[in-house]
Amino acid sequence: MSIYDHKVIDNKGKEVSLSDYKDKVVLVVNTASKCGFTPQYAGLQELYTKYKEEGLEILAFPCNQFGGQEPGESEEIASFCDLQFNISFPLMEKIDVNGDGTHPFYEELKNSAPGLLGSKKIKWNFTKFLIGKNGQSITRFAPQTKPSELSSNIEDLLK
Repeated sequence: MSIYDHKVIDNKGKEVSLSDYKDKVVLVVNTASKCGFTPQYAGLQELYTKYKEEGLEILAFPCNQFGGQEPGESEEIASFCDLQFNISFPLMEKIDVNGDGTHPFYEELKNSAPGLLGSKKIKWNFTKFLIGKNGQSITRFAPQTKPSELSSNIEDLLK
């Protein structure tokens, strides 16, 4: 199975096929509105603004599995992101990234790019997966990795 075989739901309830992102570089992030890393939304927006025209897409997946830091519903989360960070990249519906209810897309990501010492579990909010244009090159970045630190990786994949 390829990442492009998966479908996800956006924050407005619309089904999105990940095949829509073929030939693009995609940064996938599990997000939360009440986390110490929440200010990374601003850095994600900066990356999106800088590289969107070259083929970067960012997909944010709110998740409430880490300290209950994303308690709101889709509309509330979208409103927060708009008011606080004026994001223009796609926001998806809230999902689980670990455990029995893990979204199949996240299972695929975790299997393709395990974390430290081969761990597949997502450790915290704002874990990032950078996916190359071919859908095969997938790199995982820790929550503390700032979006600005991904610029050279993104530029390499956009070439």
